[in-house]
Amino acid sequence: MPRGRPREFDADQALDRATDVFWRQGYDGTSITDLTASIGINAPSLYAAFGNKRQIFDRVMDRYMQTRLVRRAQALSLDDPVEASRKYLQGVVLDATMPDHPKGCLMVGGALVCSDANRDVADQLAGLRKDVRKDLQRLFARAIKAGRLPANADPASLGAYVAAVAQGISVDASDGASRQSLMKIVEVALSALPTSAT
Repeated sequence: MPRGRPREFDADQALDRATDVFWRQGYDGTSITDLTASIGINAPSLYAAFGNKRQIFDRVMDRYMQTRLVRRAQALSLDDPVEASRKYLQGVVLDATMPDHPKGCLMVGGALVCSDANRDVADQLAGLRKDVRKDLQRLFARAIKAGRLPANADPASLGAYVAAVAQGISVDASDGASRQSLMKIVEVALSALPTSAT
């Protein structure tokens, strides 16, 4: 029985290239032709390796989120909520301004504008952004419970605030803001956070 032809591409490298396409063009703006051209394979090989466009996007998001979830967890594990927020936001800046990737954030820009036919993609990314707010809310709730923030501080509002700053950083990076200017925004944003329980 003849053996099938070996794959002529590296799957992880292919997903990285697909990530850049979705990142630059969004889900709606990306076609199978765009993906095959970027990866350097034909459509049947792409479908055989990854499935349809939505399945490719799901694989891309899983791979994209792996490093970001680890980095976010490391930042938000710190006891001091301001330092945790600083490390988290600085990580957002670094990710959003990487020289070898599109600017901004795939999770923010990937499906902000989405057709009704692809509403599930927009909902998926909205869910990921909601998870960020929940993680931040838990950070501030822990700090309040530990006496590091005033008892009357609102963890939901504080978490939403830091998440909104992170999303704004990603949008500004997409518009070409420099890493240096975005780091300054981080420090200004942090100055609005309560710093102690007194």
